[in-house]
Amino acid sequence: MRGQRPGSDGEHLVQQRLGTTERADRFYGDQVLDHLNVRMQEFVARQEMFFLATADRHGECDSTFRAGPPGFVQVLDERTLAYPEYRGNGVMASIGNISENPRLGILMIDFARDRIGLHINGRARVVLDEEMRAGRPDLPVDPIPGRRAQLWVTVEVEEAYIHCAKHIPHLQKVPARERGARAWGTDDFKRKGGDFFGAAAEAPGRPPFQRTEHKNEHLRGGLHEDTYERHEAPYGGHEDAYGRHEDGRERAVTPMRRSFAEQLNEEFLDRVEQVLAQAQPRRPAEDDPEFRGWFA
Repeated sequence: MRGQRPGSDGEHLVQQRLGTTERADRFYGDQVLDHLNVRMQEFVARQEMFFLATADRHGECDSTFRAGPPGFVQVLDERTLAYPEYRGNGVMASIGNISENPRLGILMIDFARDRIGLHINGRARVVLDEEMRAGRPDLPVDPIPGRRAQLWVTVEVEEAYIHCAKHIPHLQKVPARERGARAWGTDDFKRKGGDFFGAAAEAPGRPPFQRTEHKNEHLRGGLHEDTYERHEAPYGGHEDAYGRHEDGRERAVTPMRRSFAEQLNEEFLDRVEQVLAQAQPRRPAEDDPEFRGWFA
């Protein structure tokens, strides 16, 4: 049943198919916490950026980037952190998603000092700045107008775990005298990046954007939920192949039902296995004497 192990039903099925369940369980047991331990709190408190993943109520995803001075992410306690929302392009994609679906994922990577990462998954809540400060009167006031938040996002930590160093490039900061000042909160078109990808220049010649509808394709392996076989539940009503009852209850998945669930994912998993079988061990790029940098 969900909750006995970290992670999703999907990752557990892939682990089972590819024979990595034992390795995954070691990782879960050794590394996955339901809080931020002291070293994680220290790591978060000195970071200047993170990557944020959210999804709306339909499962449509968005990933974005957040940055600020060291300490812009506030560790409130071992199970709670908060970050400010600075003035952006007005789209409010992340806040909009959180208003429909409070689940989010944060990935912090230290490219320069420790060359390590930290995943934080949890539930979010949007808080007005004045409400935040009423409960946290010691919260610092940023001297830069473009970094004065109107909104904060508080995160209730549910999972926290390491992102290993082996694939993280080691980067160096450009000295302050050689880089331009960041234009916090600006509306200047050029300082925001201009039309770097040429999308605005192409706009007059393309039809209006229309969002493709994929009703419920985010559910249960990318298949429409109506294609899933439903079984009579022992306590009445019906449940699907994963033991999910129509009223939202879950129970343990029997081998027969798990087998059915695997069949639904068979095409995808077969492709994964083919790719893994063709993969050849190779020397890490950064260990190659000819290697000249990840972004050279």
